[in-house]
Amino acid sequence: MLTCPICYTDLILDGRTYSCQNRHSYDVAKDGYVNLHVVQHKNSRSAGDTAVSVQARKRFLANGFYAPLRDKIGQVVSELSPKTMLDVGCGEGYYTSVLAEQGVQVIGLDIAKTAIITASKTYKNQHVNKNITWVVGTGSVLPVADDSVDVCTSFFSPLPKKELLRVLKSGGHLLMATPAPQHLYAMRERLFDTVNPHQPTKFIDELAPEFKLVDEWQIDNPMVLDNQSLIDLIDMTPYTYKAKLDKKTALKRETSFEVVASFCLYLLKAD
Repeated sequence: MLTCPICYTDLILDGRTYSCQNRHSYDVAKDGYVNLHVVQHKNSRSAGDTAVSVQARKRFLANGFYAPLRDKIGQVVSELSPKTMLDVGCGEGYYTSVLAEQGVQVIGLDIAKTAIITASKTYKNQHVNKNITWVVGTGSVLPVADDSVDVCTSFFSPLPKKELLRVLKSGGHLLMATPAPQHLYAMRERLFDTVNPHQPTKFIDELAPEFKLVDEWQIDNPMVLDNQSLIDLIDMTPYTYKAKLDKKTALKRETSFEVVASFCLYLLKAD
């Protein structure tokens, strides 16, 4: 399924090295990932999430706060019964791992090298890892073969529409998650002077007409966060960069905080 990010021909794994017919080669790191994010496709030295954001998200998700969404994703994928999947913007691998639990061959791809290193280390000795290929790469030029993927997933990540259509098989599916209108509303009220509801349906409009909506679900999960989990939630979201320092500092002092996580999960089919 993987292709060379330089010449776009198929990559073949021999031992611990991926090579193409034009002799471009990419070694599998000791932690089990391959870096296919070549300099030609880089816009910055450290693209994607920061190490602080990745570790905050890992701690937060490990406490099960987003488990209802993860469980629903697993259920939907189980019903689709795909053979091959691509998780675009996989981060530290929390949702990728539930895809692999279905016995599916999954490529977990993220532009942030620190996220892929964390994912590969986290799942290195777990049974699901045999079904996952961890890749550092960019969604704008996916190092994945044409018409090779049954289901693409994108959970709170950018949607490279043209590339998704290229790698998906005919009639393939896209499963995406995005914040529902009231997602983390109480937290956003504390961080910002004005709070606008999220607009999840805008992504459906952007993906049309090539992608058609098949099904949708809203998952709501009330949470009571202790201080560390609250700090991690702030630091793992884009809100941490957008909020004023005084508001963020004040919220991070709270010893307990109640907030509702609210997600929209959409299943679409490529035309």
